[in-house]
Amino acid sequence: MLTVDIDANSGFCAGVIRAIGKAEEFLSAEACGDRKLYSLGAIVHNDAELNRLVSKGLVTIEREDLDNMSGSDGETLLIRAHGEPPQTYEQASSLGFGIIDCTCPVVLRLQKIIKETYRSQRDAGEGQIVIFGKPGHAEVLGLIGQTDGTAVVVENLPMLEKAFADSLLKSGIPTHIFSQTTKSPSEYEELCQRLKDLTPDPVIHDTICRQVATRHQKLSEFAMEHDVIVFVSGKASSNGKVLCDLCKTMNIRTYHVDSPSEIKREWFRADDKVGVCGATSTPKWLLEQAASEIASLNNNNLK
Repeated sequence: MLTVDIDANSGFCAGVIRAIGKAEEFLSAEACGDRKLYSLGAIVHNDAELNRLVSKGLVTIEREDLDNMSGSDGETLLIRAHGEPPQTYEQASSLGFGIIDCTCPVVLRLQKIIKETYRSQRDAGEGQIVIFGKPGHAEVLGLIGQTDGTAVVVENLPMLEKAFADSLLKSGIPTHIFSQTTKSPSEYEELCQRLKDLTPDPVIHDTICRQVATRHQKLSEFAMEHDVIVFVSGKASSNGKVLCDLCKTMNIRTYHVDSPSEIKREWFRADDKVGVCGATSTPKWLLEQAASEIASLNNNNLK
């Protein structure tokens, strides 16, 4: 008979739990009245959970929307767990927004050390900062903002080598490298090893979230322990893509779905052991719905 397990380590990370909790606390407060709670960017990259929060009164806006807003006195803007560059806080305050800052503490610490490194290099008159991350990602934009836009972002080895070839990065000057908190530890290690070949003695900062790093190892084991993996996350989730790709390297029968409605009967055999897991932006209740959908296949004559 087909069996289904839910990965105990999947689900919201602490930073996302904190942001959602603060949003729900604001929206449920009697004092809230008719005031809106604006979220700068999606508070979580999961449509089902986002729709649940929208139904409670959360309004998602983008950075460009701030440029067209006025008369925001008394309104409240939520900064999500990814964080923002300093300019965003300045603009929001000038528009009259009150701010609920839900930047993940891990991201806040990373922003601080990058800012201190940048200022030290600037005072010394030389140096460069490399950020291993996804270009355009909200967290990465916040990190670049700590360096007045001077940090060089690379997502893989070819981008690193091209940055040196194009003289965006130079060999022989003080170099510090940091990682976006949700990136793959193994990919970061590979990139840092190559950086050592391109410039002497770079300073390598261990900035991947411990919860994320631990999840990589545990998720690898979970994927290998099951015949089929159903990975549940929004397709826009950077962390979801990294973790789903990890599952696929460990288990070729890995399927990525946004919601239980995308699960297909033909993926499974009657005696399969199925594992359900997800990203740091995937709520537990959605994993449970997916597991329930798969378990119901036992009544549909799987072969």
